[in-house]
Amino acid sequence: MIELNILIFTAIAIAVVHTFIGMDHYIPFIVLSRSNGWPVKKAMAIVLICGVGHVLSSILLGAIGIWLSAEVSFLIDIENIRGEIATYFLIAFGLVYTAYGIRQAVKNKTHSHTTRDGGTIVHIHTGNYEEHEHREKDMSKPKNVFWGLFVIFVMGPCEPLIPILMYPAATHNIFALVSVTICFAFFTIATMLLMTFLGIKGIGMLKAGKLERYTHAIAGGVILVCGASLLLLPI
Repeated sequence: MIELNILIFTAIAIAVVHTFIGMDHYIPFIVLSRSNGWPVKKAMAIVLICGVGHVLSSILLGAIGIWLSAEVSFLIDIENIRGEIATYFLIAFGLVYTAYGIRQAVKNKTHSHTTRDGGTIVHIHTGNYEEHEHREKDMSKPKNVFWGLFVIFVMGPCEPLIPILMYPAATHNIFALVSVTICFAFFTIATMLLMTFLGIKGIGMLKAGKLERYTHAIAGGVILVCGASLLLLPI
């Protein structure tokens, strides 16, 4: 029982610290929420879904590895490959979104307002400033953004979960394995939600002013830097 308590405490500590120092776990949600005008509830729902996909992919891999009695080093190699793929996906996502943001900033002078139902009303100022068009923005782009994030987080591994927590817990019994895994998953997702919420509230206090039209480009640039930093400083 003492060893199980130690494993559970370790799972909670690793989940919180690993997620907190891994800014890629929440920075993309914060900047995309700001640039797309997502309501807090919508942003939290997206974080929750991506977080579940993030931890579940590693849990399934670890469970299959334990069931097949696979060497932990083999699973670590798979997780490392997944991590590299997810990092390059994040960089590609940042590049594409930055290009999109620059195009939007150059093409039109725009500003937007979020409606109560989560949609966005975009005000487009064309070359003739007397023309002022109001329209409901098509929701296909936010959906594409969501799926891009979801794929990145499902591909992204929870590196400490399998070798440090699941395999040692499996040497005890199924109850220990399930308890440790649930604790790690819960506190990982909870930390993602908390950091994103605080970030959204903090960035919401900043006035973009003339930079409003560049919010998409800035968001893409931040995500790009976030992805590039993972190559230089893997966490």
